[in-house]
Amino acid sequence: MPKKPVALTIAGSDSGGGAGIQADLKAMEANGVFGTSALAAVTAQNTEEVAQAHDLPPSLVAAQIDPVATDMNVQAAKTGMLSAPEIIETVADRVAAHDLFPFVVDPVMISKTGFKLLQDAAIDTLIDELLPLATVVTPNVHEAEHLTDVTIETTEDLEAAGKVLLEHGPDAVLVKGGHLSGADEAVDVLVDGDTSRRFAAPRIDTTHTHGTGCTYASAIAANLAKGHDLTSATGRAKRYVTGAIRHALPLGHGRGPTNHFFHLDPEAAFSEADVAQVSA
Repeated sequence: MPKKPVALTIAGSDSGGGAGIQADLKAMEANGVFGTSALAAVTAQNTEEVAQAHDLPPSLVAAQIDPVATDMNVQAAKTGMLSAPEIIETVADRVAAHDLFPFVVDPVMISKTGFKLLQDAAIDTLIDELLPLATVVTPNVHEAEHLTDVTIETTEDLEAAGKVLLEHGPDAVLVKGGHLSGADEAVDVLVDGDTSRRFAAPRIDTTHTHGTGCTYASAIAANLAKGHDLTSATGRAKRYVTGAIRHALPLGHGRGPTNHFFHLDPEAAFSEADVAQVSA
């Protein structure tokens, strides 16, 4: 019987099921890998708000990572919400100890409903401890601005911010342009040393985008686990997340979740031609 690649997500939960570890595991399975998880925080939320968030003890986070890493041949890992310095330090230590690479860092800072998910005191720890380990870091516009002090208004600004983040040691940075206003396309820029590549897809007019960042990063991790190089993994993940947004689920009274299994719906046809990769 053929074996399935294994990926690990280390992140917070979302009781509404649209983001966090719940979204990560759905995206990993949808992209053909077996998803495993280490819970770093528990959040009480729905499509309208994050009501509460509680961190787990760092020792318990490590206690979840260790048995998975030693038993299940993890072929890629990713992080999401890691809100406290001590948790970030613990995760960095375990990732290095278990050689959990490729390693995707999604620097989650704030929810789409405005709830702070990263303590101010943890930002420097994220930059100093986690970014140097990353195969790729995947900030959105707001996160990239906060981490770099670069004002982002254009695609060129996405690239500039990515180059600043590269100075902190990751192999590559994918700055996601979905939050840029006024554009007909959602353009993301992958910066890797002296090379940059742009991934563009039609901008979809919807408010149902809860969990898109988690979903995108997890899809990248899944495709890296399957052996794709970073450019291929990013392109495949971009196609997937675009389809998940196009067929998003209008659940709840706020920002609904993406449809992680849209490809199983015969009415949810999606063409790969909707996404173009442009090398710059």
